[in-house]
Amino acid sequence: MWRELIGDFLRDLNSQRTRAFLTILSITWGTIAVVLLLAFGDGLGTQMRNGLINAGNRIMVLYGGETGMQYEGVPKGRRIRLVEEDAELLRRAIPDIEMITPQYRATTRLTVGKTSQNTECEGVDPNFEEMRRMYPAAGGRFLNVHDVAQQRRVLVLGTVIARDLFGDVDPIGEVVLLEGVPFTVIGILQAKIQTSMNNGPDTRRAIIPNSTMRTMFGREYVNSLVVRPGDPSRQLEVKKEIFRVLSRKYHFHPDDERTLFIWDFIENEKINRKVSLGVSIFLFGVGFLTLLIAGVGVANVMYVVVKERTREIGIRLAVGARRRHILFQFIFEALFIAFLGGSIGMLFSWGVVSVVHLLPSDEGAMQFFGKPILSPVTMLLTAGILALIGLLAGFFPARRAASVDPVESLRYE
Repeated sequence: MWRELIGDFLRDLNSQRTRAFLTILSITWGTIAVVLLLAFGDGLGTQMRNGLINAGNRIMVLYGGETGMQYEGVPKGRRIRLVEEDAELLRRAIPDIEMITPQYRATTRLTVGKTSQNTECEGVDPNFEEMRRMYPAAGGRFLNVHDVAQQRRVLVLGTVIARDLFGDVDPIGEVVLLEGVPFTVIGILQAKIQTSMNNGPDTRRAIIPNSTMRTMFGREYVNSLVVRPGDPSRQLEVKKEIFRVLSRKYHFHPDDERTLFIWDFIENEKINRKVSLGVSIFLFGVGFLTLLIAGVGVANVMYVVVKERTREIGIRLAVGARRRHILFQFIFEALFIAFLGGSIGMLFSWGVVSVVHLLPSDEGAMQFFGKPILSPVTMLLTAGILALIGLLAGFFPARRAASVDPVESLRYE
């Protein structure tokens, strides 16, 4: 049976060579459009999410503001300034907080020999390595608890600022003057994409222990508190608890949203995912319409085949062939054309994706564009669309062929 079906299919292709070739080509092009648009869309969305997470990994950054409501007889406009002890207070009072750390910031001058650079310096604790994805490159390390406890003068540098200061020399173990005070370089941050900035990119940042920065600069107030909930889905509950706990200490109304400003990376990540999904849906729609037009071409070919084989179909029905056999034959031929063009399109798309993965993507626009992701979901979705288009493109011509009247078909020229 299958041999006969394939033989009939090849004869039909031979009789409609030009039309069949153009139809297979259109199916191939439509498949390429769907697969590549989805692959590049997934790659772009993943890169944007990574860029956001690299700036803040499921964290919320808490800043002091000023009161916007009168409360307990105190007029509005009173400034709220946070201190290190608030981190411990929130950690004890809110079980949903997994990590919390104070953060100091200052613009400082780094000097190595005759080379000087102004850059953003942060005083943090070891939790920042995970919370801000500040992972050190091989051969170095990040801050540890002993650095903080002993107020060590140690320093972690971003890749760009390290290159500006030391050139091609390995900076690990070298001394940097930070505002004239010697600090030992213990680590260089790994290069990473960063689409959200916190007073500049991490590649140009200097990191020292928060205890060292507090003592060195005589800081009383922190610039911010960085909070990471254990369960990101409970971010709203954690926010409410933060306002509730700090309102008791600083005597402001817990519903006064101006007293504290929270930069919520968790919410930003949710928005980013929705935007990425919207872009993927749009790109899928463009590719699907292209493939749908190709499906019309398949249907046209099948209608022509049915017209040319009307007499043959009538004879087969007259000698006992069942209508479902006729129906199945033409649906099979339409599906075969769809999957033949689809297979060529998928192989071509895989080749394009493989070539793009070989291109450098560490600098320039490519680092934000990302590399296409040819996921199993994309392939299965494309295969499903091809099956649907082939089925619909073959069903209506096949139904017409199966409804042929044997007597009338013998008179057809």
